[in-house]
Amino acid sequence: MKAAWFNQFGEAKDVLEVGEIEKPQPGHGEVLIRMKTSGVNPSDTKKRSGSFLDLLDNGAVIPNSDGAGIIEAVGTGVPHSRIGERVWVYQAQYNRLQGTAAQYVAIDTNRAVRLPETTSFVEGAGIGIPIMTAHRCVFSDGPVEDQLLFITGGAGRVGHYAIQLAKQAGATVITTASNEAARQFCFEAGADLVVDHTKADMVEHILEFTNGQKVDRVIDVEFGANLDNVLQVIKIGGTIATYSSTVIPEPKLPFKQMMFMNLTIRMVIVYAMPEEAKKEAIRDITAALEQNRLQHRTLDTFSLDEIEDANIKVEQGEGYGSVIVEIP
Repeated sequence: MKAAWFNQFGEAKDVLEVGEIEKPQPGHGEVLIRMKTSGVNPSDTKKRSGSFLDLLDNGAVIPNSDGAGIIEAVGTGVPHSRIGERVWVYQAQYNRLQGTAAQYVAIDTNRAVRLPETTSFVEGAGIGIPIMTAHRCVFSDGPVEDQLLFITGGAGRVGHYAIQLAKQAGATVITTASNEAARQFCFEAGADLVVDHTKADMVEHILEFTNGQKVDRVIDVEFGANLDNVLQVIKIGGTIATYSSTVIPEPKLPFKQMMFMNLTIRMVIVYAMPEEAKKEAIRDITAALEQNRLQHRTLDTFSLDEIEDANIKVEQGEGYGSVIVEIP
């Protein structure tokens, strides 16, 4: 089968290869998927750059955790009725070498989720990590109906879905954006207020909108960089759910202030989510897809031979939406 892989860490142009390798076979509890698309997430490019130094200990890695395709065969213990099913895949390249940037993937049946006919394979490849992360951030601490949520980076991959999930669950959503295009994306997703996080009066605008009421929860894309502002808008007993802190990787916490505010800090990563939380997310995501309640944004698509360019696109961090590799 045709696939992409890397067997050393480094820049995409230096380490990514595309060629022919052996087609996998489904083991017990697995399905074999003929991949149509593969999603490139920032976590995928970071792995290729060397964020997990033991990743290559057992051989070359086929990158990317997300994707979409059609089940072509099943292993023992999996109903044959799954053959021919359209699916989206998440967590493919986690604790294993074989990700979705290949014509075939053999994976645990639970990681292959039915994809409604109304959702394209390109859209399906862009929902795994972003929407699973968003769901966990929004709902991990209970219902959000009638609550105030502050979602930083609302035009980003996770923020875009978090706005939609929170609004559809009955929350009032405040989010941030730094330019007009991002503002429009946030409003289109359902945000009630969009503030410019680069402005000194951001906190003032938020509290003016809420009539002085502090927010119940914060969903944060840059924990260290945003913490000072977040502490000014979150209520006593509030929750901060965060999934990234790239600008300040090792933030210093004002422990005494946060302790007296009785705050909960929830770190979110899909791989470590409890299985029950994954099942709940899949249930809600499937219902939303079936009812056409979700907007999807695709920034760009590339062929498998262009996977180097797809990685560069993600690393540049310009534009809004998913970067997808189409599998021949």
